Amino acid sequence: MKKYTYKTQGTCSQAIEITVDDDNRINSVQFIGGCDGNTKGISSLVRGMKVQDVIAKLRGITCGYKSTSCPDQLSKALEAML
Repeated sequence: MKKYTYKTQGTCSQAIEITVDDDNRINSVQFIGGCDGNTKGISSLVRGMKVQDVIAKLRGITCGYKSTSCPDQLSKALEAML
């Protein structure tokens, strides 16, 4: 099991804590800060998914006028973790 903390950039959340099992499946995701319901929803939806699948689905999502979002930052965190 790997645990990783990623400092986000350009979002309301400040960091993301991720735990991935030995098969590269997401065990847990916790956003520090950000929109509580949205980040809990993202965390619930990606639990059990393969890291590469989550990266492919979330990469490039923006939030309003921002060039990134919490889902996009999660994809960046997972890429950095690999």
